[in-house]
Amino acid sequence: MENKQQHDFLFEGINYKILLIGLGVIILGFILMSGGGSDDPKVFNEAVFSFRRIRLAPTVVLIGFGIAIYSIFKNPKK
Repeated sequence: MENKQQHDFLFEGINYKILLIGLGVIILGFILMSGGGSDDPKVFNEAVFSFRRIRLAPTVVLIGFGIAIYSIFKNPKK
């Protein structure tokens, strides 16, 4: 008699796809945050306080974390 072990994975394929989308959105948010520095430490660059770096990028990162959390809690068997 053969004992076949069936491996039950915790997540389905759709969970991993949603998780990868969430990680991509998080990476996009960090890319939006980058830049705005100055090569000369004596010169101040106002680009650090742009809308993209202060408002848009953190919002995109938080949305990415929300997508990743949703992918963890999603139950594909329902």
